[in-house]
Amino acid sequence: MPDEPKEFSKAAQELIGDLRGIPFDEPRNMRRRPTKPMAPLIEELLVKYQVGRHSPEQTIRDHWVEMVGAANAAYSHPVRIDRGRSLFVLVSHSVVRNELFMHRAAILEKIQKLPGCDHVREINLRAG
Repeated sequence: MPDEPKEFSKAAQELIGDLRGIPFDEPRNMRRRPTKPMAPLIEELLVKYQVGRHSPEQTIRDHWVEMVGAANAAYSHPVRIDRGRSLFVLVSHSVVRNELFMHRAAILEKIQKLPGCDHVREINLRAG
């Protein structure tokens, strides 16, 4: 199998183009990357953004009323799992925040029993 020709650097391409009188329209800081097939890229994006898949955040949102009660759930909602272990919950009322803070260990146990949520280790309550 013959070796493929090596590519010139951008500086060399620009110099050759100048000598031949061909304008170099490509921006200097642009990087050329090899072309990739479309199917693996789309699959990678679907996994990254949880499109069509159940995420742990959505599982927690679906069961939030059962875990904290309807009254507390009306003033709070789980937002995201940060760094794979901390659940951020926005709470709009200080009384509800204190209530969730006092019962966070019990809530955390219920969360860890949900499918795909056993990696959550702490709950962070934020005013919002």
